[in-house]
Amino acid sequence: MSKYAVIIPAAGNAERFGGPEKKTFAKIDGRPMFLRTLERFVTRPDVCQTLLVVAPEDSDTMKTKFGPNLGFMGVKLIEGGARRCDSVAAALEALSEDADYVAVHDAARPCVTDRWIDAVFAAAAKSGAAILALPVTGTLKQVGDSKVVDATVAREGLYEAQTPQVFRKEVLVAAYERLGGTEEAMTDDSQVVEASGHPVTVVISDTTNIKVTTKGDLSLAAAILKSRPVKKAPRLGAFEEAQW
Repeated sequence: MSKYAVIIPAAGNAERFGGPEKKTFAKIDGRPMFLRTLERFVTRPDVCQTLLVVAPEDSDTMKTKFGPNLGFMGVKLIEGGARRCDSVAAALEALSEDADYVAVHDAARPCVTDRWIDAVFAAAAKSGAAILALPVTGTLKQVGDSKVVDATVAREGLYEAQTPQVFRKEVLVAAYERLGGTEEAMTDDSQVVEASGHPVTVVISDTTNIKVTTKGDLSLAAAILKSRPVKKAPRLGAFEEAQW
């Protein structure tokens, strides 16, 4: 069985989230979102390592409040950088030698299903690089600074990238090494791999694999999770009651 290391970036500024609470620690139906996301991976027999990447200023809080939880789940804590690509690069430095593939999944996507994970893992095993994505269905407008429509953009062939994004380990590591830290801000890891010349396969997802961006998205994520069959979550340590 191929083994997968899973990187969960949670180090972003999340400026659109708003309010005093950082999105990293936001709760969905009373439980921290990042823990819900980690649960999707830590019990999988094909996952050999899970790395949670947080901002340096959040590291002490994460260790103090959730250290027992992360230890019980076998999650390794990594301090990230200013950009997403910096955070993933930091996690790549800590990859297990046992990993054949690397999956990168947003901490803010707690609604991913086992079925989608299975599908994108299988696609990456065949092609070396695969992502979840959703065909664009709305009408797209190109708008300038004046907030006047410049053009209507054809949506044929356009997809919205989601996560997990999964790559053969040597493909992702080589793609990051090729950039050498000089890259412009790249918004996902598929873009890094695409820039290296390696083709990326798309696995179709749907709109319920949402990324929590604003506080209003927390309620939507909770509704999606409640609509699905209940899957018993792993116990996260002796102190879980107090920390939720």
